[in-house]
Amino acid sequence: MGMVGGLDVHRGQVTVDWVDHDTGESGKGRITPATRQSFARWLDRFAGREIELVVEGCTGWRFIAEECQRAGVKVHVADPAEAAHLSRSNKRRAKTDRIDARKLRELAERGEVPDSWIPPFHVLEVRTKVRLYHDLIDERSSWQHRIAATLFHLGADKQEKLLLGDRSRLHASDALTPAARDAIETALRMIETLDGEVERLRAELVAYSHRQAGCVELAKEFGIGPLTAVTVWSELGDTRRFSSSDDAVRHTGLDITVYSSDGRRVRGHITRQGSPLLRWAMFEAARHACKPTSPDHDYYLEVAERLGKKRAALSVARKLTRRCHHRLRALGDDAFAPAS
Repeated sequence: MGMVGGLDVHRGQVTVDWVDHDTGESGKGRITPATRQSFARWLDRFAGREIELVVEGCTGWRFIAEECQRAGVKVHVADPAEAAHLSRSNKRRAKTDRIDARKLRELAERGEVPDSWIPPFHVLEVRTKVRLYHDLIDERSSWQHRIAATLFHLGADKQEKLLLGDRSRLHASDALTPAARDAIETALRMIETLDGEVERLRAELVAYSHRQAGCVELAKEFGIGPLTAVTVWSELGDTRRFSSSDDAVRHTGLDITVYSSDGRRVRGHITRQGSPLLRWAMFEAARHACKPTSPDHDYYLEVAERLGKKRAALSVARKLTRRCHHRLRALGDDAFAPAS
């Protein structure tokens, strides 16, 4: 088996627990500071050994995984929730970084690591831009809500479609105090700055989507445009790791969970376990099923009549996720090849 280790990553240090089954050596300790260079130096100490390491898929896993790949070390990125479940004991025990690292090592020794997909470098780069784009959209909405709240708080006339048309009208009301007017002018300047960054990122992502085979394939589904396609592509990942399309739906967090015991049954709800951005993208794409030209229109109307429009859109989102799963799976290696 060689050397097996677990890594618990924090901003200040990386806690390590390792055992070399060939030599009988073992060790515990901390790698400080928690940087790429420090971790690379620690790996260099074991050059030439067969090494298998496990790290949880929390913030910081990327530099750990990339340095392991550079050094030829086998690395697992464990799903945090699944790893916690597998390591849970019936007894209440202390929880420390060293215990977490040891439990990750033990999962590797038993061959029970709940592996997450480690995307290639170019996919990680696109995913970072996709998430930045949506963060900027959210921040822009927050400033917009602040303007609306300021106008209402001071009793100014309600403004429909705040950011359309002449924006100077928003701070021209006589109901506004000087401080409130300054707040609105500041918010508008922030929104203008965000608009420029959003448009730049949008253009880059759409251009990439048009050149990448997996994104082009996803965009063939009704309701999925270039921007949604690159979002789904980067967040859903290589679907060959799923044993079925049900696993892909579970990955989005759109699957239904039900608690049932004896005669008691709690109403089902979606799990929301997975990428919020992927879940949002699939739901937004599914909302287009209300259009008569959608291939899912009849199904949407049938479910909407029984359960309402929102739950109908969720049902279509699950069907759409399954189709995206099969499209990417059918492309094989080309699905996540770099853009041409």
